[in-house]
Amino acid sequence: MTIRTLLPSLLGFGLLFGTQAALAATPTSFTAHYNVLQGGEPLGEAVITLRSAGHGEWIYSRDVKSTGGMAAMMSASIKETSRFRWKGDLPEAISYDYQLDAAIKNKQRHLLVDWTKQLVTVDEGKGPSSYPAMPGMVERNTTPLALGLALRDGQQQIALPVAERQAVQTQNFKVTGKETIKVPAGSFNAERVDRTDAERGFSAWYAPGKYLLPVKLSQHDGGDLVMELVSYKAD
Repeated sequence: MTIRTLLPSLLGFGLLFGTQAALAATPTSFTAHYNVLQGGEPLGEAVITLRSAGHGEWIYSRDVKSTGGMAAMMSASIKETSRFRWKGDLPEAISYDYQLDAAIKNKQRHLLVDWTKQLVTVDEGKGPSSYPAMPGMVERNTTPLALGLALRDGQQQIALPVAERQAVQTQNFKVTGKETIKVPAGSFNAERVDRTDAERGFSAWYAPGKYLLPVKLSQHDGGDLVMELVSYKAD
């Protein structure tokens, strides 16, 4: 794999992965560990945490560090941090920060929601831009969290308002079947969820009867990236 093909894969990787906590009205604090693979080969490790920030707000973070292949040679890492509040069963966005650090490239994004003005502001280092907010919206880091909560509630088709770079986009997902999934954390009778309104391949496998977090996630475009659950611990 070349550096040219690896970096888009790492950038795309940030679209994929979030997590959930235990069976409850809203998740409690937790720490989850994942292996990251590309083309079946080890690429890195991810640590995902959820914790209370007080005053009705929560912080959800994901740290990905490369441990193999060209990514390790470039010392590539991704850090994503979301701050949100609960609106029903949705993690309604307050802010989101994305940081990619590599030997030859850095990328960042800051998203901030002013709910008083109903306005989303996005800055990628070239100056801020704004657009109208939508009640109940999530952002890309917390999207799988919202999906897991919907599955817990028995939903089979899910439409989520997601704050993107230039606007809020409604993304549609559907339970497409049940499969037995084996990952380092064990074997699970999982529900497969696919995005139905986009050509890019996004699949996530959940075991909502045991966890509200994905046990496996896969993105087929931009490098065939996969995450597999290694361990989960409620804090």
